[in-house]
Amino acid sequence: MATPTTSPDATSPRATVAQASIPDLAPAVAACSPVDRSTVRIALAQIAPRLGDVRHNLGLHLEQISAARSQQADLTVFPELSLTGYFLRDMVPDVALSRDAAAVRELVDAAGDGDVSFGFVEESRQNRFYNAALYAEAGQVRRVHRKVYLPTYGLFDERRYFAPGHRIEAFDTEKFGRVGLLVCEDFWHISAIAIMQAEEVDLLVCIANSPARGVEGPVIGTSETYMRLAKTYAQMLGTAVAFVHRVGFEDGLCFWGGSMIVGPNAEVIAAAPHFDESLLVVEFDRTVLRRQRMITPLARDEQLLITIEELNRIRRRRYDDRFDDAQYDDAKHDD
Repeated sequence: MATPTTSPDATSPRATVAQASIPDLAPAVAACSPVDRSTVRIALAQIAPRLGDVRHNLGLHLEQISAARSQQADLTVFPELSLTGYFLRDMVPDVALSRDAAAVRELVDAAGDGDVSFGFVEESRQNRFYNAALYAEAGQVRRVHRKVYLPTYGLFDERRYFAPGHRIEAFDTEKFGRVGLLVCEDFWHISAIAIMQAEEVDLLVCIANSPARGVEGPVIGTSETYMRLAKTYAQMLGTAVAFVHRVGFEDGLCFWGGSMIVGPNAEVIAAAPHFDESLLVVEFDRTVLRRQRMITPLARDEQLLITIEELNRIRRRRYDDRFDDAQYDDAKHDD
């Protein structure tokens, strides 16, 4: 595993650079001609947003994007609801933005010819509010993912304030290939991961706001779970996984950080510290994807048509005539 080292251009919060290692392979494999030799840099902006203060958080984003660009980052990723903070409750309508709002445009433009992804409350034309993640490439919005799985249990109450998304869809980028974008609870549902595998993603990005739970001494249960999920999904999908989480406190609850990049061999390439703000810039050689997919060709051997047929059978058994396609048709037009 690569060890992060402090960059000579580091700014506050702490900035580090790590490089992905390529596993040793048999000569017969190494002799194969490469498809892609590109190396990319991903910046994980582990910040502590101020609850409900979009103006302050916008300035924080602009600072981090500038610092990431000074280190030649190709992509800068922020946590879930990074523009607003998490426990918004009745503030949701006050902080909501359309995807073409001035603040959104300012962040997209600030990334220049690089890519950027951040979390915000999106208000649709039908005045529905979504916990959303936006991905922009070279000044163009490529995807707005609306969180599909809204936790409404325990300390979570998202379904009361947000509408659920109805699509889990990957998209193409120039530098990173095919990218999948998920938000926090989406990452806990194997259905979302199965879709990402079928989408043949090269990079899976998960942005999150997860309060510390299951704390026993120095061990944070939620942190350990996200680590296991990221490593498992990276290996099963043959992809890189970028997990970006926040730090700080809201309503007395602690957000623990621990953002990380995991390679397709389930190796944690680099991880940000717990509890501290950090800008972690990670170099990743995309040829690792090709090599790992040759070693363990799970995607090649996947029987997608069987999966589709079996899910259709299950749909008929579980929902029969009660399944309402209209709600999904309606959601598709709520842009």
